Amino acid sequence: MGQYPREEILEAFTQYKRARDEASQSGDWSIWARLFTDDAHYIEHAYGEIHGRDAIEKWIVDVMAPFPTMTFPQDWWVLDEERDALVFCCQNTFPEPLQEDGAPFAFPNWTRLVYGGNGKWKSEEDIYNPKRDAPAVFKGWVKAGGNLESPERVDMVHR
Repeated sequence: MGQYPREEILEAFTQYKRARDEASQSGDWSIWARLFTDDAHYIEHAYGEIHGRDAIEKWIVDVMAPFPTMTFPQDWWVLDEERDALVFCCQNTFPEPLQEDGAPFAFPNWTRLVYGGNGKWKSEEDIYNPKRDAPAVFKGWVKAGGNLESPERVDMVHR
């Protein structure tokens, strides 16, 4: 068993999903960023490592500016009680338009969260293929008529 009770970690995960969904609906990604500890560590394979809640907030607000209402439906999750961690798979899903077959434009992402107490996460790592999956799906979405909310931020998609 880790440092924190299972119920506390699962409640924090429920809050994480709620904040993510609220941010997706409102376009305000600072809501989601507030769920991290002051000294949180974030690893994002396309963007590098981000240290501290304030830096995470600036990064997520900037990176989500072109598509603030992107959603992240979950496929599955598992709790690692010994390490106070949670791993889940979600789909990074662009808003409409849909593909010709009616499916959304999306690519899979595995995330590992480590709980830091008091309802906050001390680390997150996102794992996906930033060279293949994200650019291919993004290009298909744009070709189908997808529009960026902040076209000047498109450089962030091509990293």
